[in-house]
Amino acid sequence: MAADAVTATTSTAFKDLVETLVRRRLSGLPVLSRQGKVVGVVDEAALLVKEEVQQDPGARPARRPRRRALRAKAAGDTAGDVMTTRPVTVRPDTTVAEAARLMDRHHASCLPVIGEDGKLAGTVSRRDLLRVFLRSDSDIRAEVIDEVLVRCLGTNPVLVSVDVADGVVTLSGEVACKSMLPLIFPATRAVDGVVDVEGHLTYGVDDTRRPSAPDLRRY
Repeated sequence: MAADAVTATTSTAFKDLVETLVRRRLSGLPVLSRQGKVVGVVDEAALLVKEEVQQDPGARPARRPRRRALRAKAAGDTAGDVMTTRPVTVRPDTTVAEAARLMDRHHASCLPVIGEDGKLAGTVSRRDLLRVFLRSDSDIRAEVIDEVLVRCLGTNPVLVSVDVADGVVTLSGEVACKSMLPLIFPATRAVDGVVDVEGHLTYGVDDTRRPSAPDLRRY
């Protein structure tokens, strides 16, 4: 996240919002109350509504609730008028994957990060989430070995070859048990920076077979 988050207040003027987003190359910014609480988010889409409505002065009066809300927002002059209220927020320990899902699900351009005290700790943008894919291949390989093979699966990492090129992980070799095969590829994909996972693995022991019932006729 960006710890030194750029913010606005509900009284920040519309033109100042535009200038901040353009000058700082931001897609959105949180709006804070006087107490420092996040009360909304202003993004590029919210500001462009004014241009959209003003360029269509001959349009019929809006009758649908959504169109009326858009026109009311377009008439706004401050952040409090144009902001999206009840914004989606995350905690500092939210994973990159969960943050990405929230942004996609809610079409959010900016996720305020709220600390334990309920105040703003930083912000996460789409650009911040994309930076995870700039992680080095060596760091990705080390985490796959330490976290996936050893800590998560408990298999011998010496028997599994892990190669990483441009974020694509190739796994080959042998895991300890057959039950590990459905787990290793999803767990590897969950590692930050992984673009894709491919390869082929075998197993040492088939632990998915149930032992056959004893033949009671022998007793």
